[in-house]
Amino acid sequence: MISKKIIFLFSILFFSLNLFSQKDSIKVKKKEKLFVQEGIYKPLAPSKAAFYSAIFPGMGQIYNGKYWKAPIVWGALAAPTYFYLTNNSEYKRYRTAYKLRKTGFQDEFTDDLGVVSVSLETLERAQEQLRENRDLSIMWGVILYVLQIVEASVNAHLLQFNTDDNLSLRPTFVQDPLIFDAPKVGFTLKYTF
Repeated sequence: MISKKIIFLFSILFFSLNLFSQKDSIKVKKKEKLFVQEGIYKPLAPSKAAFYSAIFPGMGQIYNGKYWKAPIVWGALAAPTYFYLTNNSEYKRYRTAYKLRKTGFQDEFTDDLGVVSVSLETLERAQEQLRENRDLSIMWGVILYVLQIVEASVNAHLLQFNTDDNLSLRPTFVQDPLIFDAPKVGFTLKYTF
């Protein structure tokens, strides 16, 4: 019973989007005049957005006017940075313990009585795994850095296209004229040029 209510509410919300898609014709005409006066295509906008993103991550998104994307970029780049720093510090810790043990000194994994809590092989495997994790963090950081530059440039390109209501999705109910008692669910995509 609850799932039927949730489905009903979801369908009401989804199909009510068409109610809010009405636009004022006066504002549309002013917008068209604005495009004619300023010109639609700015050839340097994508390169500026990419340059700003390369200098400071998230700045290209801010330049494009997509302010909400900047914290996402910062968070996406903060995650690999955090994992790099933690894996690097742990790697150095295990590396120091390994070097001390190989030279015969007491390390942090050996107590005062000489009881070893971590074996030499475990220290070697931990170093290898932490180094691999550290390198993967660097790789993901570079990939995300490049992706945010590409995203800013592509978004600047796409902002220059003139889009109107003919490209929007308008979901509607269409009843089958032959069968009235059984409702049918379907999807129709209508586009015009």
